[in-house]
Amino acid sequence: MTSDSLRIAGAQMAPVWLDRAGTLAKVIAGIHAAADDGVQLLAFPEAFVPGYPWWIEWTDGARFDSSVQKALHAHYLDQAVQIEAGHLADVCAAAQARAITVVLGIIERPLDRGGHSVYASVVTIDATGVIVAVHRKLMPTYEERLTWSPGDGHGLRTHRVGAFTLGALNCWENWMPLARASLYGQGEDLHVAVWPGSVRNTEEITRFMAREGRSYVMSVAGLLRRDQVPEQTPHFELLQRVLPEVMGEGGTCISGPDAVWLVAPVAHEECIIAADVHHVRVREERQNFDAMGHYARPDVLQLEVNRERQRAVRIRD
Repeated sequence: MTSDSLRIAGAQMAPVWLDRAGTLAKVIAGIHAAADDGVQLLAFPEAFVPGYPWWIEWTDGARFDSSVQKALHAHYLDQAVQIEAGHLADVCAAAQARAITVVLGIIERPLDRGGHSVYASVVTIDATGVIVAVHRKLMPTYEERLTWSPGDGHGLRTHRVGAFTLGALNCWENWMPLARASLYGQGEDLHVAVWPGSVRNTEEITRFMAREGRSYVMSVAGLLRRDQVPEQTPHFELLQRVLPEVMGEGGTCISGPDAVWLVAPVAHEECIIAADVHHVRVREERQNFDAMGHYARPDVLQLEVNRERQRAVRIRD
């Protein structure tokens, strides 16, 4: 592999649903398996640890003061990731040991917002094991707003990975033109989009983003079947009655900067999907279009980004 090239992969997996420890064990196993294949950048789905809140749509999630929703939400908080508590320490150690960059979708329960609300966050861990970004999803989508809080711009950052400049967004915020532009403007040429698991979400937008950004784009999507719901989950019997047989079907795919598939969407298969990417292809495609370079008009159109971490209380002693 030359310095102009990078081996990237998406881990299309099912979590041990709503089980933080069990799912983190799968993350670490995935890191080692990918590293054995020479992967230098590995990404996992949205909300992978401890899992996407599939129950909301199927259990009357908008009913106010529901004992079912309260029990499931409390369990979700119990299994969420608190970075300050060291929950990702073993993942960071594995990334460092295998010299691999990791992009991981988590449900984050941060202390800086009181410790009792959660965010769909995408965490970037560099090849030295350092957490370099925690991006909280700007706007939860539809029923997600019944369990996730809106994030902020603090994590809208890019990072060097070999010859590439990496950026990442969660699920439908990939449809937000200004969120994409904020990363383009920071030099992004390798984009990771994380999703809970649906081919319909990834099959069109992945190639569109690649064509717009003249960047490599990897969408990473999850899996989950009803028979994978652990028996210890609150209201297990109810979930077995109402959940569909398949909730997350995958859809992981990789597009080149010319919007040609390197890997077309893969469904219903738990696997690590890898491809070699070559930075020269970015430079070639930007000869005729560079959204934030020679094709931009900053004298007419500019984007202002607030990357301040938002807090409800600021204390001065």
